[in-house]
Amino acid sequence: MNVTPEDYIKSRLEDQISWYSRKSSMNQRMYKRLQLLTIIFSSSIPFLTAYTAQFKSVEIIVGFIGVSLAAITALNGLYKYQENWLAYRTTSESLKHQKYLFLTGTEPYHDEQAFNMLVQNVEMTISKENSTWSKQMTKQQQASAVNVPMPGKIASQ
Repeated sequence: MNVTPEDYIKSRLEDQISWYSRKSSMNQRMYKRLQLLTIIFSSSIPFLTAYTAQFKSVEIIVGFIGVSLAAITALNGLYKYQENWLAYRTTSESLKHQKYLFLTGTEPYHDEQAFNMLVQNVEMTISKENSTWSKQMTKQQQASAVNVPMPGKIASQ
């Protein structure tokens, strides 16, 4: 199969830049939303606590906010929105960097092997990101398997 530089850039490189950019943006939005909720909820607890003597329902609201904060913290830890945002942005920008070096014929893409070197560098960048993601998922699965008691077994005290 003979792929031209134009075909490779359009079908592979641009596609990957777009994918990493979208994923970065989505993770950035989720991280910032959860952080905003954390700030709002955390700052509301001291304010609401002043009214617990006057309104019994405030205790329930404060309790709900506390549980919500724990859930938000767990979500951020589980899905690693900030880490993914930064990793995906870094990969997207690295791929763009390689693309523009190639298109301008700038070193290391200044000789007859430029296209082959571009493919190697792009594929190595993508492979490295995939490997990092795979290791992260394996680590998360191992951590959750250690922390979750097996059905029928009593958790150690």
